[in-house]
Amino acid sequence: MSERVTVRKTYKLFIGGKFPRSESGRSYLVQDSNVSLASRKDARDAVVAARAAGKGWAGATAYNRGQILYRVAEMLEGRREQFVALGVPGDEIDAATDRWVWYAGWADKLPQVYGGANPVAGPYFNLSAPEPTGVVAVVAPAEPALLGLVSVIAPAIVTGNTVVVAASPAAPLAAVTLAEVLATSDLPGGVVNILTGRLAETVPTLAAHMDVNAIDLTGVTDPELAADLEVKAAENLKRVLRPVPADHDWYADPGLGRMTTLLETKTVWHPKGV
Repeated sequence: MSERVTVRKTYKLFIGGKFPRSESGRSYLVQDSNVSLASRKDARDAVVAARAAGKGWAGATAYNRGQILYRVAEMLEGRREQFVALGVPGDEIDAATDRWVWYAGWADKLPQVYGGANPVAGPYFNLSAPEPTGVVAVVAPAEPALLGLVSVIAPAIVTGNTVVVAASPAAPLAAVTLAEVLATSDLPGGVVNILTGRLAETVPTLAAHMDVNAIDLTGVTDPELAADLEVKAAENLKRVLRPVPADHDWYADPGLGRMTTLLETKTVWHPKGV
């Protein structure tokens, strides 16, 4: 009996609901698997996909977005053993699943908490309602690989934003496996796009991109890089979430801060009827 040749899995990018290889054809080896090395063009393609998905996702009902996030939790629960095989601890997988459910529950409640009627003088109704910022670039933290990734993606998309995620080079397998979960969870293509590879190659492109509305620098650990990215983001007045401290507790109650920071507020005046 002849020995079989090992068939390595190739972990591809996740752009527009599909799994393309990097346009550069490059990859790097992680845990005996090939992982695509995203280029600047891949980053630009991901922004195009996120923008194209934005109108439909923002226009979906909050109830529908919540149902889809809950479906993600269901699919993640079903792939638990796959993440364990990648080295993700069981308690982290459980926490990540619970976090999807937690954010799903906020989908149709946040507008009531963050918006509402304003008291004004005169015969007018004055109403404020939250709206998504648009396309959000996200730098995912390296640890905890899965929970950290979920904790930066879920609050951005539950409010109607679309995202381009630069996965940590130290934990790309969990990121692309999560992409496989998203691809089978009724999430429209382009709502979440995931890039693997060198942060120094893709993130500056996202920070300077004029069609990106906000950038989350959570996973940036180099202060000089973070400062440079903020300068690039300032060119089109992107909203910026700064890196979290190294001792940040990802298992703690996440609060509403990540959701509300990635929202705009629209205020409408309307005359009262007689």
